[in-house]
Amino acid sequence: MTATTPTTRLARRLPWGVIVWPALLAVCLLPGVLPGLLRPLFPGVAITLDPPPWQLTLTHLGLVGLATGIVVGLGVPLAVAVTRPGWGALRLLTETLVGLGQTVPTLAVLALAVPALGFGWAPTLFGLIVYGLVPVVSSGVAGLLAVDRGVIDAARGMGMTAGQRLLRVELPLARPVLLSGIRTATVYNVGTATVGAALGAGGLGRPIIDGLSQQNTGLVMAGALLAALLALSLDGLLGLLVPPERKVS
Repeated sequence: MTATTPTTRLARRLPWGVIVWPALLAVCLLPGVLPGLLRPLFPGVAITLDPPPWQLTLTHLGLVGLATGIVVGLGVPLAVAVTRPGWGALRLLTETLVGLGQTVPTLAVLALAVPALGFGWAPTLFGLIVYGLVPVVSSGVAGLLAVDRGVIDAARGMGMTAGQRLLRVELPLARPVLLSGIRTATVYNVGTATVGAALGAGGLGRPIIDGLSQQNTGLVMAGALLAALLALSLDGLLGLLVPPERKVS
């Protein structure tokens, strides 16, 4: 019988993407590494990232993190509220209104926000929140409605209050579905935030916008590659919060 060490168990549970994507991102953030990797693919093109890649990535990460935090803070309570008994009509209205956010093109949402919010982070945050609410609210509603009514009745029979049933029974059981929506919203926001560079929000969209204006494909590729690695890294790290599936023997 072979003994299983904690390190071995951790290695088996840890998805490879959690290690590979952040490692590749960290390598690309080292000074001179990313331009050196792209230079053979785009000979004769100057690939100069200013600000440096690590600063662009931190700015982008801050924007995405703030937007995702606001989306979770708004979306989860909203999903809880509309799944309470007797709120079926409001649930349908909420899902319809939230879903309308993704029917409008990203540039149109940002352009409509500029007159009221100006340039910079504010209109970009508004656009990220509008787009991020859809998966969070939808997954929250689906997860809470999927909780077995028999389990809730059993909790009620044990004397739990409505708040205790929500915190101890419904939300823990709905957590995998809810977290999948948060992961989707985060990945959406990483991509959508690149458009915000056109409004002065900075981040990884800046080399993309600069590359397009200068007809510099190398700069476009640098920004797109960093954004893709950041999205994959965040998706992998958030996946660690999802409880593993139990095998039935």
